[in-house]
Amino acid sequence: MAEKFSTSWSDIRSYTDWVMIIVTLVLFCFGLAAIYSASASFAKGDASVSGFVIRQLVWGAMSVVVYLAVLKADYRNFLKYAGPLFVCIVIIFVALLVVGHTAKGSQRWFNFGFFRFQPSELGKVIFALVLARICSALPPNNSRGIGAAVLVAGAAIVPIMLQPDLGSSLVYAVMLIAVFIAAGTPVKILASMAGVGVAMLPLGWMILKPYQRMRLLVFLDPTIDPQGSGYNVIQSRIAVGSGGLYGKGFMHGTQGKLHFLPEPHTDFIFSVFSEEFGFIGCAVVLLFFAVLLWHILNVSQYTKDLQAKLMCAAIAAWLWFQIMESVAMSMGLAPVTGLPLPLFSYGGSSLLVISLGLALVQSANIVARKDRF
Repeated sequence: MAEKFSTSWSDIRSYTDWVMIIVTLVLFCFGLAAIYSASASFAKGDASVSGFVIRQLVWGAMSVVVYLAVLKADYRNFLKYAGPLFVCIVIIFVALLVVGHTAKGSQRWFNFGFFRFQPSELGKVIFALVLARICSALPPNNSRGIGAAVLVAGAAIVPIMLQPDLGSSLVYAVMLIAVFIAAGTPVKILASMAGVGVAMLPLGWMILKPYQRMRLLVFLDPTIDPQGSGYNVIQSRIAVGSGGLYGKGFMHGTQGKLHFLPEPHTDFIFSVFSEEFGFIGCAVVLLFFAVLLWHILNVSQYTKDLQAKLMCAAIAAWLWFQIMESVAMSMGLAPVTGLPLPLFSYGGSSLLVISLGLALVQSANIVARKDRF
């Protein structure tokens, strides 16, 4: 019979990394403030609380329940079922291409009426689990181990690309590379893989949708389509730049309030925050994100469980890439992909899944600290 793991509430209280929890809560609160300001123009009446904030609070409460449940369940139990979970999520990805809800040219969601669910978000956690399992059993230092990991990654990335969702596909690819590095894949092999990736860029350009190609072109020069694809980038740059050193003040930003910024509560939430809190406010937020990532990587470093090490590396890479892309995108330093800023952007699927990922890291931390002390 397979061993069942469990974590006592006493161990949770004694070995929890409280800095990680506090930083997560602070970032969530910053995000709520940004969502409230960004969506204030959607609310009825100046004094009414935006429905987006209320829904985000509900999702936040649900995320706390999920977080505690994962801590109690123990991350090792999730790793045991990584294979079946991955098969299920790939089947869901394929089903999404047939019966998924289409919006803005992409078929990424299941529409349940009262909320929309994006499977590629949940897939990120499951992908981290299955990569940890595979690369610990078959180290990616030879063709067999690398082939197994790449095959699994392809099974997830291909249907996501067909949705199409370039941003999430890149997240999965970055997670794969991070796990290879954490697992000790030789530099020569990593360099060879990078060379293959560069050689395939022309093919990648050919399979991109026209609007995706235009996003890359306007990243290089937004003025080639200032009223179309380049509009978002131009307005976002204006918002970030107009914030100056100290910002215009909470609720005093104009780009979002006057509807110059599209999707200010989701894709361009950092632009709204930048305009109102300025360079100093952004620096504080990025510092909090850096602390969070540092603590995740710290767990990856001191745990003796190789699977936990690789899982934490994958989760850190996932969060880092989305933070980097979302922030850089708002300043015109990266193409627009629509990736949410973790813990900031409005969205239930993203918030729940990030809470699940952070809980798995915290669970690995608790087990590692208990074994050490």
